[in-house]
Amino acid sequence: MEKYVITGMSCAACQVRVEKAVNSLKGVSECNVNLLTNSMTVDGNVLTSDIIKAVEDAGYGATLLDEEGQNNEEEEALKDKETPILKKRLLYSIGFLLVLIYFSMGHKIFGFPLPAFLDGNYIAIGIIQMVLCIVIMIINRNFFISGFRGLMHKAPNMDSLVALGSSASFVYSAFALAIMMISNANGTPEKTNLFYDELYFESAAMILTLITVGKMLEARSKGKTTTAIKSLMKLASKTANVIDENGAEKEVPIEQVKVDDLFVVKAGERIPVDGVIVEGSSAIDESSLTGESIPVDKSAGEDVFAATINSSGYLKCKATRVGKDTTLSQIITMVSDAAATKAPIAKLADKVSGVFVPIVMCISLVTIMSWLIVGTSFGYALARGIAVLVISCPCALGLATPVAVMVGNGVGAKNGILFKTAATLENAGKCNIVILDKTGTITKGEPVVTDVFLAEAITDSGYSAEKSAGEELEFVRLAGILESKSAHPLAKAVATHATNICANMDVPVDDFNEISGNGLEGTIEGAVIRCGNLDFISKYANIPEEVSKRAYGLSIRGKTPLFFAKDNIFIGIIAVADTIKDDSAQAIEELKNMGIRVVMITGDNENTARAIAAKAGVNEVYAGVLPGGKKDIADELMKEGKVAMVGDGINDAPALTAADVGIAIGAGTDIAVDAADIVLMRNSLLDVSGAIRLSKGTLTNIRQNLFWAFIYNVIGIPIAAGCFIKLFGLTLSPMFGAAAMSLSSFFVVTNALGLNLFDIRDASKDKKMYNKSKKHKTDDEDDDPDNEIIVSSLSKTEEINMTKTLSIEGMMCGHCENTVKAALEAVEGVTEAVVSHEKNNAVVTLNLEVSDDILKKAVEEKDYKVIDIK
Repeated sequence: MEKYVITGMSCAACQVRVEKAVNSLKGVSECNVNLLTNSMTVDGNVLTSDIIKAVEDAGYGATLLDEEGQNNEEEEALKDKETPILKKRLLYSIGFLLVLIYFSMGHKIFGFPLPAFLDGNYIAIGIIQMVLCIVIMIINRNFFISGFRGLMHKAPNMDSLVALGSSASFVYSAFALAIMMISNANGTPEKTNLFYDELYFESAAMILTLITVGKMLEARSKGKTTTAIKSLMKLASKTANVIDENGAEKEVPIEQVKVDDLFVVKAGERIPVDGVIVEGSSAIDESSLTGESIPVDKSAGEDVFAATINSSGYLKCKATRVGKDTTLSQIITMVSDAAATKAPIAKLADKVSGVFVPIVMCISLVTIMSWLIVGTSFGYALARGIAVLVISCPCALGLATPVAVMVGNGVGAKNGILFKTAATLENAGKCNIVILDKTGTITKGEPVVTDVFLAEAITDSGYSAEKSAGEELEFVRLAGILESKSAHPLAKAVATHATNICANMDVPVDDFNEISGNGLEGTIEGAVIRCGNLDFISKYANIPEEVSKRAYGLSIRGKTPLFFAKDNIFIGIIAVADTIKDDSAQAIEELKNMGIRVVMITGDNENTARAIAAKAGVNEVYAGVLPGGKKDIADELMKEGKVAMVGDGINDAPALTAADVGIAIGAGTDIAVDAADIVLMRNSLLDVSGAIRLSKGTLTNIRQNLFWAFIYNVIGIPIAAGCFIKLFGLTLSPMFGAAAMSLSSFFVVTNALGLNLFDIRDASKDKKMYNKSKKHKTDDEDDDPDNEIIVSSLSKTEEINMTKTLSIEGMMCGHCENTVKAALEAVEGVTEAVVSHEKNNAVVTLNLEVSDDILKKAVEEKDYKVIDIK
């Protein structure tokens, strides 16, 4: 995608004209022109020279943004150069206009004195008015240059309307002045006095001056809409303190910093480029990137990022990403690119803008002809036609969407929420189903130890509180030593826990062996230590029934029990779980309060899924889902509504791409998540509700702007044309029409700026949307925290087929068979159980992975004994 700076555009009609010219080129797949930032993005296979020529042929200018210096060029392009120029023009125009009004209206209406030689000399007064009007027209010549150029290229714009209205007033007044001079020369002074009332030089000048007022207010407000991007650009450091080959610190321009260069950052300084800490530690303020106000403690080996602030300490870092590759540059590019795209809601405004000016010109001609037909004077009819021209405002239509998108994107960026396109900013607020991946989204994604149980504590065999503390520490120490040799996440959790509370951990592990899918074993201080699931440890040690029940209780609460044995004697259980984030329950409650159906997807078994869902407040869960199955579920749910998929942007990439809106959470500085439409810098689920809330607020603002832009023209044009003179006595002079036009765009831009005050965290004003999705509960059910959790199984593509045979004692008859069969088939994952009391066994068919201890427990709860499971 190439980006260009466009010059010469003045209204929405210009924007449509440039887009039409470039889209007509062969090889262009998409072209978006942004009137607000005077920029254009082009996708496709076409020569840059051809694009620039097409723009120039349409009557405008185009310059390609250099990729290397894009940020600097964009910053230059975003500078408000227009307001100072318009302010200067306005001051000169007002000065000459006041003098013109003094001569045209002051003397005749208010009796202001005139020099004696002008008293009664209407021709001289008329000539002075004409000269002053010409001066004002020269000051505001850009309206005429742009307007008549548009007419020459058969692409009239807003400036064309202003130029025609002002020119018509001037030409008619000049004609009237000429008649006055001819009449005076012919000795008929009475006609001179008659035509003096037909001079409209002050109207022509007033139109130009009032339009300039509006243009200046609009330019000033437009400048404020790009504040967010400009603020981000200002965060970039201009220099860096690099360590040269002699080990000395040297300040160099930021452009000279290369990857692998060493640089230093002192307390209070901004970090110049992305890098990794080599030496030192500090609290880093990353609020400029993530919106998180609390500084993050960092030390050697951890990453730091450009534009963040070293709050304390001295850091020596190695550069990893420089120039346009830094996180800051990517954020600026993403926000800028999003502003350059079009929201679907803008399409109607673009279509209207493309034909608006020609239609208004036709209405103006029809107005003049109609008033002449009903018998009014030409001057009166012309005034009505001019009023139609100058009150019409295509600019308000063109600005309605881009200003709101620009401000909305800026608010999101300040809060660590990045929308990749304007369409995403619009669509996020329309989602009525949100799919949440469990790991790393609802939960922290980092398993931790939650419970430690000694064997004696479970069975009450010789257990006493006095001696338990020391034995528990020893148990955890041995477990930690063994688990430290494994890279499995659960093993890391145990090893980290042991390191934090135990001493003497630096002990070798002999004969270490990791049995995939089962557990670990090794010799520590002469003893054989084993760790694993119930099936694995049961092969080496006797597991009491109370232990199995305790393990089952842990599993239904979402915890994973790890069994440990020492020299073939069971010694205890350590439970590990992935805990939910502190704000997950609140975020999910906010989503539900918006009327959004929340669905959780997880690869965990039903018990773990149900436990996490209960804590988080989710009522609908898909359990046992493999990564590939997430996309299938998203596809299925999209048949029921508009779906947003929330995941980590890596494992969930297919589902993020498939969903209507893909949201990558906790991306931190890895913002270039290709699969996601929205990137959340922080690892907080509250930002999901915040993004949806911001999207709704922006969409509401766009609708308000479009409503004003349309209703203003729908009401204003008939009033200006004089349609309501007979009915209500409503009429509008060209001067008041120009004043109304000048304020319409200003109103739209000012309304969009109100989004800067929008609080994306405020849930007090959330309104429920109507949700058509089939499984969505009623409002009463949503308000009940004890709603039943619906857990769905895997999709068919993920099902497995396996059988297990249980050897069972105690079955005596057909009634026993039916009891065992019912108990086994009630277990999630068991599709069929064939039970025989004659063979003393049960053959179960499974479509999910079900552990032996769950099957055993289901049977033994009915008072039958399971001897073996194969």
